[in-house]
Amino acid sequence: MGYPDFTYPKHSKESFVSSEEVLKFLNSYADHFQLREHIKFQHKVFVSHNISHRCRQHLFDRIFVCNGHYTKPEYPKIVGMNSYKGIQMHSHLYRTQHKFKAQKVLIIGAGPSGIDLTNHISKVANYVCLSHHLSKKPNTDFMKNVIQKPDVRHFTELGAVFEDNSSEEFDVVVYCTGYQYSFPFLSSECGIFVRNNHVQPLYKHCININYPSMSIIGLPYAVIPSQVFDLQVRFSLKFFKNELKLPSRKDMLTELRKDMEERRKDGTGERDAHRMGSKQFSYYKDLSKAANLIGVKPVIEKIMQDCGKKYIYELQTYRQYYFQVLDDENFMKLPLK
Repeated sequence: MGYPDFTYPKHSKESFVSSEEVLKFLNSYADHFQLREHIKFQHKVFVSHNISHRCRQHLFDRIFVCNGHYTKPEYPKIVGMNSYKGIQMHSHLYRTQHKFKAQKVLIIGAGPSGIDLTNHISKVANYVCLSHHLSKKPNTDFMKNVIQKPDVRHFTELGAVFEDNSSEEFDVVVYCTGYQYSFPFLSSECGIFVRNNHVQPLYKHCININYPSMSIIGLPYAVIPSQVFDLQVRFSLKFFKNELKLPSRKDMLTELRKDMEERRKDGTGERDAHRMGSKQFSYYKDLSKAANLIGVKPVIEKIMQDCGKKYIYELQTYRQYYFQVLDDENFMKLPLK
């Protein structure tokens, strides 16, 4: 959390803050820089060369697209989904655990949302079944009413049959299966399309190669979000303000193809074209070098290496510690009292 020109409050010791705390920080950022007077809330936007006479038209020299990618749920294609008679919902719609009281719940997916919801729901449910295909099982031993299963082979009217041929019955199925990138407000004239959840053509995952006066912020995932947002904006501004010149369209497309070829060699499909994971710090350095920017501090990478994946394998204990940054290189890991 935090940005170069607006750091996270130093009085806060917790390193793993709640969504409410994140919202509080973002509101304080907006207030500090007096941004609200420049924001039009509850406005529908359509980006196109041709605007209907029914719309109010505004012309802009540069456009940042910052709509996020956690709004359009992705559902798996599993045989029998339409036959199952219980409740089906995506984690996007989850608000509280209370509606799951005394229920038998199937959670599909063991990413951050799947693990977090398993923990929350298990406290009130009859039992929870966590279905996933991770090679190493998450630690759910402290949740006594949680069982783990492989992927669902097919649904029945009352439950599911798994890849190990076992079966269970459920009242509710919760899909923690990610999201789709979606830009319903961009016309085809903008030169951006999404294929197999790969947004393209983009230079370094943000600048529109067809119309480089547009930049899409925040597509990479398995990253440190605030660091990515900040770097991508500063990177794009270098070109938007004509402080640096972009490579030719041909060269940008060549780099995009090279990136995809390298991902294929690593076993990464087009669907995960924006996934960074272990590549994220190379990506940060690449943006910084290309635009002569101050990059992510080494201490941030070291903290990330320490706490990465602990939300899966040390769910019960990882929030009992906090990180104290000593300088750009070093930190201390201390227990919360």
